Amino acid sequence: MRRWIQRTHLAGFVALTITACAPGEHVPVKGGIAVTDDAGRRVTLAAPARRIVSLLPSFTEILFAIGAGDRLVGRTTWCDYPPEALALPSVGDGMPPSVEAVAARRPDLVVLYRAGPNVTAAEQLERLGIRTVLLDLNLLEQLGPAARRLGVLTGRSRAADSLAHVLDSLASQPPAPSTRSLAFIVWDNPPIVIGAGSYLDRLAALAGARNVFHDVGAPSAQVSIETIAARDPDFLALLSDSAVPPRYAMRPEWRVARAVRNARFLFLPGQLFGRPGPRAAEAIRELRRRLEAAR
Repeated sequence: MRRWIQRTHLAGFVALTITACAPGEHVPVKGGIAVTDDAGRRVTLAAPARRIVSLLPSFTEILFAIGAGDRLVGRTTWCDYPPEALALPSVGDGMPPSVEAVAARRPDLVVLYRAGPNVTAAEQLERLGIRTVLLDLNLLEQLGPAARRLGVLTGRSRAADSLAHVLDSLASQPPAPSTRSLAFIVWDNPPIVIGAGSYLDRLAALAGARNVFHDVGAPSAQVSIETIAARDPDFLALLSDSAVPPRYAMRPEWRVARAVRNARFLFLPGQLFGRPGPRAAEAIRELRRRLEAAR
């Protein structure tokens, strides 16, 4: 579980909870292009970026999806999709990033998730003359705007607008009829669960499941085991590539939860579920399939 929190976008949930800004504007400027990022900064480039370092798996997927994968010259250790991304040089974990490793790739643009350590790193990179863009990506609704801004910055606006339209349509769909309840457990000691501020909450709703912590407005929150037991989810959803129950399932304090006693776990591949991205619709279909198979 700890490995998946490092490997996926969920690292941002437990590292820092931040408030999303309104979608940024993007406009042409004389002799170049510009967007406003989620930190409210004006990001201007003289020409579309040609050497990009992506510091989040979600951004890497989006860049490949809009046809800008060949512009990438650096990625994080955890940027493992699509497979072509693995051929790119790694600059480390990405949160917080190594400014020296990023700068060594000689990028003309660095794409960062807007969190405290990354904001500091962006400031350091800017002082080195390297342009940066800080984007929020906690919710499905933020995927479309992020894709559009990356499209502008890479000169791939047409492909990005097409992808953003699909993602916007997905995010605007009403929830499916709820037949099962679940709790996403992303940490066990202390217990940390996913709230309504996370794209996973929306994935569950679109797949026909009710997140019992939907009333938590933040992406994630620390709760007690007793609270999990009291809310009595049908399933505990875990980011895991294996179907081996977590070690904490054998601890007496966790067995107060009915889902633990009955071994009602949903094991969700971290590469697909651990980050918001272009494969969101695939993740919804897969979660629906696993819910139906678990009946």
